[in-house]
Amino acid sequence: MLDTDAYDWLEISGDPGSSYPIHHDLSILGWDRDAGTLDLLIRFDAEGGHCHAHRHVSSTSILVLEGEQHLDELLPDGSRVHKVRTAGTHHLTPGDANPHLERGGPAGGVLFFSHHSPDGRLYEIVDEARNVLSTVTIDSLVAMWEAR
Repeated sequence: MLDTDAYDWLEISGDPGSSYPIHHDLSILGWDRDAGTLDLLIRFDAEGGHCHAHRHVSSTSILVLEGEQHLDELLPDGSRVHKVRTAGTHHLTPGDANPHLERGGPAGGVLFFSHHSPDGRLYEIVDEARNVLSTVTIDSLVAMWEAR
């Protein structure tokens, strides 16, 4: 079992007016700007907190270390596809066609993400109409991490 207390965590919370709760912790394990890589852990509690709705725009390996990862893929017609990944599940995406909402399962979850991005872009944060609000990059995540 992973000792999550052994890591430094940055708490991420969103707008309380959002239609879904935004709350999780992240821990950046390392990065190499020249190689375009960044590895991190995301920890979701059992209260249902999500990441901001987003779409991966880089190649990303995901490994569910503990608990579950719940995803709601946001389709262009407004419908959603719900997916559950359990501990031990690995997923590799070259980038997502559709954005998604992401949270832990009933007992929360801890996930490992390894990003590979030649241009430094990692995610597009979107609103509920799938409009891009911002782009998260290696540089922006590292700056947020270093400013904690």
